[in-house]
Amino acid sequence: MALHFPDIDPVAIRLGPLAVRWYALAYIAGILLGWRHVRKIAASPPKAMTPEETDDLVVWCTLGVVLGGRLGYVLFYQPDYYFPHPLQMLLLWHGGMSFHGGLIGVIAALYLFARHRKLSFYRIGDAVVCAVPIGLFFGRLANFANGELFGRPSDVPWAMIFPRGGPEPRHPSQLYEAFLEGVVLFLVLFFFRRKGYRDRPGFLSGLFLVGYGIARIIGELFRQPDAFRGYLPFGTTEGQILSVPVILYGVWLIVRAKPLPATPES
Repeated sequence: MALHFPDIDPVAIRLGPLAVRWYALAYIAGILLGWRHVRKIAASPPKAMTPEETDDLVVWCTLGVVLGGRLGYVLFYQPDYYFPHPLQMLLLWHGGMSFHGGLIGVIAALYLFARHRKLSFYRIGDAVVCAVPIGLFFGRLANFANGELFGRPSDVPWAMIFPRGGPEPRHPSQLYEAFLEGVVLFLVLFFFRRKGYRDRPGFLSGLFLVGYGIARIIGELFRQPDAFRGYLPFGTTEGQILSVPVILYGVWLIVRAKPLPATPES
């Protein structure tokens, strides 16, 4: 006995020749909700930037996600295919994005934006990471709706037969990752933010990186590796290997984060 994958059309909305896919809606929802969340956090003490600067930052981060995510996928996952076919790198609608590449792209965008506007890189980063789990949550739900990135074979009661996963019931690992990377990580960041840890620039950024790295490593234990990569030495996966430097960088940020000096009362 196993659950069967629900018959979900990967196209969410059809308007004549225009087809809007769930994946596109996930990106849009993540960006819009994340933007409103960052706008509120960044304008509260200790202030990271103005609402208008947050509006401008959205464009920078969006470019960082798209460009970094695509380049990361090309370099980390399928360089042997894309290097002989460089024009295929531009076909984003064919799929292929890497979170770790997108992370690098966003960090670069934040650094350049902070330097250009003469703002604190760490304060901006602490505001932005509080919203990233929102996008991760919707992104993993879109993975589930597309029936992609499914889990390894399993006999748990909620194991599911995916159309592209063969006849074996599998873990719905997309939902595991949506919970860990989205819900749990959002609540952890919310708790520490409310406890005043924004007064330690870089702490929340480091906490996000450590939390995401751990969540990704756990999620990869249930997720079927990409067929073109398979398992790496010692049964690890590409996602787990790439998450190790993310965790180490996060630990370094947490250790170096120091409380802001008290503001003299007037």
